[in-house]
Amino acid sequence: MRQVDFPPGAGFEAWRDAARALLRDAVPPEDVSWTTGPQDDLLGATPISESTGQGAAQARVPREFPPLARSVLAHSDPQSPALMYRILWRLTHGEPRLLEQVTDADIVRARACEKSVHRDAHKMKAFVRFREIAAHDGEPVFVAWFEPEHYVVEQLAPFFAGRFAGMRWSILTPYRSAHWDGQELSLGPGALRSDAPQDDVLEDLWRTYYASIFNPARLKVKAMTQEMPQKYWKNLPEARLIPGLVREAAQRRDAMVEQAFAAPNRKIRGHVAPEALPVPTGSLDELRRLAHDCRRCDLWKPATQTVFGEGPAHARVMVIGEQPGDQEDLAGKPFIGPAGKLLDSALEQAGLDRADLYVTNTVKHFKFEPRGKTRLHKRADAYEQQACRPWLDAEIERVKPDVILCLGSMAASAMLGSSFKLLKQRGTWHTGEDGSRVIATVHPSYLLRLPDASAREQGFADFVTDLRQVADALAKGRP
Repeated sequence: MRQVDFPPGAGFEAWRDAARALLRDAVPPEDVSWTTGPQDDLLGATPISESTGQGAAQARVPREFPPLARSVLAHSDPQSPALMYRILWRLTHGEPRLLEQVTDADIVRARACEKSVHRDAHKMKAFVRFREIAAHDGEPVFVAWFEPEHYVVEQLAPFFAGRFAGMRWSILTPYRSAHWDGQELSLGPGALRSDAPQDDVLEDLWRTYYASIFNPARLKVKAMTQEMPQKYWKNLPEARLIPGLVREAAQRRDAMVEQAFAAPNRKIRGHVAPEALPVPTGSLDELRRLAHDCRRCDLWKPATQTVFGEGPAHARVMVIGEQPGDQEDLAGKPFIGPAGKLLDSALEQAGLDRADLYVTNTVKHFKFEPRGKTRLHKRADAYEQQACRPWLDAEIERVKPDVILCLGSMAASAMLGSSFKLLKQRGTWHTGEDGSRVIATVHPSYLLRLPDASAREQGFADFVTDLRQVADALAKGRP
């Protein structure tokens, strides 16, 4: 019988080294005794580092095994190292697809441990509360006390270091402590509840805020206790308010129902309502210069620049899109990104020369939502579209096109009204208020979003068919 000393919370790296040594010596699971002992000698307050496991056997396992093992070994069950070694042995001795057997007893147990550890980690992220203490150098230090069910401090310490990188803090738990000094993360031994502060000056303010946002009409005690189990309440400053808030909820809810209806305050924007703004005057070049400094809505703030229309001043066809994209915003020109390239190809197949067209957009600034280093397109709202409408009207008035081609629902609604149904009425001719002939079809970006190659091929063919109607109308004179 091989005995392996594995103190509680020793973690994945320590287990991995032991398991590799056991595999090297071909020791089956039934011949291994995993014993637990004190963990005080495992880690002092030293920087977190990875164990190399040099000199041990290497085992080929499925990619999902290491993260599963890391979670299961964080479970407080003292049998977790034996369970994972048994699974490892089976994976490397004739059962390489064991993890796919969801009804296997070992896998069922491992997945249950994994789920419990993940839930404990989620609760720690949600319910850690830091309290400020004074440090000898005068700079604040924040200390939190938490009682996790499993050994999750090691896994979550990097998360808290990233989340609270600008402050010095310690998270104390009964079995392990994590410390961040602003530069280095370290782990230390466990602590006592008395080692952490009981209160700080901001907690009264926090409790006042919590009480003010508590909505008695939406109280569901069962759901609340599932998401915030009572075992965590003793360490939450707001918890002392909860029994009273729950007790008074019905009375407060009834009082809210009996209150007289109060109309909401009217939302007033800090700039001129778009319908009150006049249509700009001047040549296209003058309009372009004026639009460069447009402040009629807030879209100019994050955008790189105004993307005004371009093309011949007296073009017979005006193409109106929706709003600039990322590449258009950077270059200051409409329809030069992926949708623009698709439009160019379709125009060529339809017999139209883009150089003969005036191309513009309903909205002149790029609206986006940042996602990391990427700027994701976001549709301009009704207010923003209306604020930009005078520029579009001015372009139409200067160019006086015979034909207006609308690409997308935003452009179609601007020219034909909000009741226009693009997918039902595309490819049909309408008369604009100024007497110009208007036809609408889908925006090229719609084709790029179609789910498969077959749908995109058919969608492009239909798009070209709609554009050919414009070419045919020009060939015959006025449509």
